[in-house]
Amino acid sequence: MIDARILPLQRAALQPFAAYLAARGVRADHISLVGFLAGLGAFAALCFGAWLVALLLILVNRAMDGLDGAVARIQGPTDRGAYLDIALDMVFYALVPLGFALQAPEIHALPAAMLIASFVGTGSSFLAFSAAAAKLGRKAPEFPTKGIYYIGGLAEGFETIAVFVAMCLFPGSFSFLAYGFAALCGVTTVIRWRQGWVAFSEEER
Repeated sequence: MIDARILPLQRAALQPFAAYLAARGVRADHISLVGFLAGLGAFAALCFGAWLVALLLILVNRAMDGLDGAVARIQGPTDRGAYLDIALDMVFYALVPLGFALQAPEIHALPAAMLIASFVGTGSSFLAFSAAAAKLGRKAPEFPTKGIYYIGGLAEGFETIAVFVAMCLFPGSFSFLAYGFAALCGVTTVIRWRQGWVAFSEEER
């Protein structure tokens, strides 16, 4: 919901680090992979109930997710980089609730499953809109530097990470947070379905 507003602040904060890494030949794809490895580490930590370790690794993953884009803008964005970024992100988002489910399946399995299912809704509606928009040559004005069309919603990246942080800080409230955010993701999915229906209906006229 607020990704477009905080994006300029994120870019300003990451620019010095991106310039340093780019000058030394570090590729954006390498940063994406390091970030995903941190996400896998967060998943393992969640499975064992190491909440603060998981929180740290989640934040590392998100920092790398912003940093790879900053480096790509310096070195020149690539289709492979855009693909890798979104593909790894989708898996990471699902791994967090899965980690909670494996840590305490009798308590967390159902809310985790609901949350993962809601992520399928937001992710599929996002990617389906992006694919159709790309075919028509459309660009998202709020995210002009992104490699694919970014469609907004109530539940975007910032809100997702805020919920993940809250889950790690208050693991006893995981079920409440998971059900609540799943509902928000459900609303976002419906909104995106409607946006896609309206946006692409004109192509049939």
